[in-house]
Amino acid sequence: MKRLGHGRSDRGRDEPHPLASALDAVRAEVAPQTLLASVQETWPTVAGATVAVQADPVSERDGVVTIACRSATWAQELDLMQAELLPRMREALAGGPFADGLEGLRFTADAARTDD
Repeated sequence: MKRLGHGRSDRGRDEPHPLASALDAVRAEVAPQTLLASVQETWPTVAGATVAVQADPVSERDGVVTIACRSATWAQELDLMQAELLPRMREALAGGPFADGLEGLRFTADAARTDD
């Protein structure tokens, strides 16, 4: 048995665990179980890092998720990309509790809701 000093041993001590894994476990327990929360979680992966910085899912009504964009230009571009983004989001949600709940994406120019 290895001695740690002052008569203590390392018996019974666990190795430190990464904080990120502990936070992920807590987040999974307390995160709201809604379509919006699921879309918010998968949005950066589905949209890509560049788009995710410019637009955030902010609300949901009747299966349509509203995504607030930093400018009208971004809102228009993403609206034009909806035919690509919607199937990718549905695929990302597949297997989860909201796999069939996403009806559409709505893009708005609302910089106030996306500012950090």
